[in-house]
Amino acid sequence: MCNWLLDRRSRGRLYRARQLKELLRGLLGHPIGQAEDEPRHRVFRVSRSRIPEIVEPARKIRRRRPDILRTIGPGYSNARLGAFNNGVKVAIRMAHGFHRVTDLISLIMLRCGGLDIRLPEPVS
Repeated sequence: MCNWLLDRRSRGRLYRARQLKELLRGLLGHPIGQAEDEPRHRVFRVSRSRIPEIVEPARKIRRRRPDILRTIGPGYSNARLGAFNNGVKVAIRMAHGFHRVTDLISLIMLRCGGLDIRLPEPVS
């Protein structure tokens, strides 16, 4: 990253925007108890800046506060949820010829449920 972006002496608009972005991004790293109080303070601080590219996301965060808190609660990232969704899609493709939906549900539970099934190994 450019050193002039990180220089604290330069109080330009780009530096301030980066500071505010990092302030909002830090919300996702907090535990749920602390994250319930933090967004009000941070969003207020960000919405007072007169940078339109930063104020608009602050409004969205204020509007979507309950959804954000529900996301922080379980602690799952988008990558983990995306991987689970991909596993379900692969299971649906594999189950194309199944006659009953219950068989598809069983396949998804088997593939994505975390059950570790090992075949018996030959005894020497």
